[in-house]
Amino acid sequence: MSVLATSITSITLAEIGDKTQLLSLLLISRYRKPVAIVFGILLATLLNHFVAAWLGVVIADWLSPTVLKWLVVLSFASMAAWVLVPDSIDSDQKFANRGPFLASFIAFSIAEIGDKTQIATSILGAQYSHALAWVVLGTTIGMMLANVPVIIVGQLSADKIPMNWVRRASAVAFAVMAIIAWLSL
Repeated sequence: MSVLATSITSITLAEIGDKTQLLSLLLISRYRKPVAIVFGILLATLLNHFVAAWLGVVIADWLSPTVLKWLVVLSFASMAAWVLVPDSIDSDQKFANRGPFLASFIAFSIAEIGDKTQIATSILGAQYSHALAWVVLGTTIGMMLANVPVIIVGQLSADKIPMNWVRRASAVAFAVMAIIAWLSL
C-alpha cells in the first residue's frame, strides 16, 4: 500500500468514534456554520499532523530499522485496542463560546494533543520518513474524511450509528495492519 493510502486509511480508522468526531457534532449543532468549522478543523489538523509527523521522522533517525518496525507493529496493535475505548468531549466544551472557525481550530488543536490520531501520525512519519509531505497530506485527508461527514449529517445520524460496531471494525482493521507489518519483518 502506498504512503498516502496507508496514511489516509490509518487515520480515518483511528478517527472513527474519536472525541473529535463528537466535537465536530457539538460544533455543528451549536454554530450551524459547516464551512467555518471544516476550515478550522483543516488548519488545526495540518499544523498538528505536520508537527507529529516531523517528530516521528526525528525519532526514526534515532532508532534502528528493526526497532522501528517492531514499534510500528506494537503501535498498530495498540491502536486496535485503543479504538475500542469510547472518547468524551468534556474538556473541549469550554471553547464552544468562540466563533465557529476559532472554536473549531482551538478545540481541535487541543483535542489532538496526545490523541491516537496524533500518535498514529508520528508513527507513520517515523515509518515513512522519506515521504513526510505524503504522510501529512494522507493523515489530514483521513481526518477530514472522518469528520466532514459528521459535520454534514449533523445530529440526525448521531443516534442511529452503532458506534460500538464501528469501533470493533476499526480495531480489526488495525489488528490486520499490525499483522501485515509484523509479517514484513
